[in-house]
Amino acid sequence: MSRRTLAIVALTALAVPAAAPSAASAAPAAHRAGPGPVVLDLPDGFQPEGIAIGKLPYAYFGSRADGDIYRAGLLTGRGRVISQGPGTPSLGLKLDGRGRLFVAGGSGGDARVIDAGNGTVLRSYRLQTVPAFINDVVLTGGAAWFTDSTNPVLFKLPLGRHGRLPAEAVRVPLTGDLVYTSGINANGITATPDGRGLIVVQSGTGKLFRTTYAGSTAEIDLGGESVPNGDGLWLRGTTLYVVQNRLNVIARIRLDRHATRGTVVSRTTSPDFDVPTTIAEYGKRFYLPNARFTTTPTPTTPYTAVAVPRP
Repeated sequence: MSRRTLAIVALTALAVPAAAPSAASAAPAAHRAGPGPVVLDLPDGFQPEGIAIGKLPYAYFGSRADGDIYRAGLLTGRGRVISQGPGTPSLGLKLDGRGRLFVAGGSGGDARVIDAGNGTVLRSYRLQTVPAFINDVVLTGGAAWFTDSTNPVLFKLPLGRHGRLPAEAVRVPLTGDLVYTSGINANGITATPDGRGLIVVQSGTGKLFRTTYAGSTAEIDLGGESVPNGDGLWLRGTTLYVVQNRLNVIARIRLDRHATRGTVVSRTTSPDFDVPTTIAEYGKRFYLPNARFTTTPTPTTPYTAVAVPRP
């Protein structure tokens, strides 16, 4: 299938095996996802990583190459760069109800808040002065929460009345079951179904952890399963979707309300996946940027985002 095709992408939901499947083990079946293109062309050389979608049919993508923010129309596929990056990455993104885009700054060790309408940087935060990888962000519990894949800490931006941005971030050390090892540690982050804590995925081990707002972590019991290469997370009710980037699959996990236990019930893939990293929802579709980690990036390397029916 051409990456430029507007035909509806093939997708499958797989029964869960004893271990995580390879992408090749997932046989696709056709589904109709909804209006608009299924494959969105991003700028050549863009190197996308994060995605955010609000109530309107526009997706925002961050570049890990230089931090540019690109906005694309989901109904037309057309887009443009709305904010020039600082020369360091823009990774995880979240959009709030006030039209503000919260951006995780990767190896830049920072976070930014951007006006999603005109691309103006409203505020920047220096989170780390040591080597760091500020990887993802979620908005919950009256705050924006950022993961650092290199150091065992979360960063909290407590939001004041009417969403007022704070003067500085709060450092929240991680304790408990989540022990940092070599490689990528805390990566994707989302809320728990009960709204009383956070869920983070440790990419290198494939483990999920419930985390209190004070930073205490407890491993979520997946009944012997795991989600290696776990990256972006998306919570819908008590269902957690985990993007397993290099496996080219989305794992669907049924959680209990408190996120103490979970069951991997299916994995889905698409022939248009090329190392998708993060995930956002609009209508009956999920949208995922193809980071293409296995492809050497050049200024002319093509990049896309892919829409799939929500499993």
